[in-house]
Amino acid sequence: MALSSDYKKKIIDDHATVKGDTGSPEVQIALLTAQVQKLIDHLKIHQKDSHSRRGLLNMISKRRRLFNFLVRMDKSRGETIGKKVGMAA
Repeated sequence: MALSSDYKKKIIDDHATVKGDTGSPEVQIALLTAQVQKLIDHLKIHQKDSHSRRGLLNMISKRRRLFNFLVRMDKSRGETIGKKVGMAA
């Protein structure tokens, strides 16, 4: 489930540390959160779509790893993005 380019750009602009920043953990966590939410909505309709469920679990794991990395490196940044996207530190 891909995100539209306009929606992606909005997320990047909201969470970027500097203009054009797409690689920071904050942006990556925010993009993964949007993709996870979209897949959750998809799986509510298509419960037996096990391939998408596997992708969802991989995205959740990657988001958790990025979040843990960010908290280890800079706890205040981790707490800030955690509050924005609804993750606990």
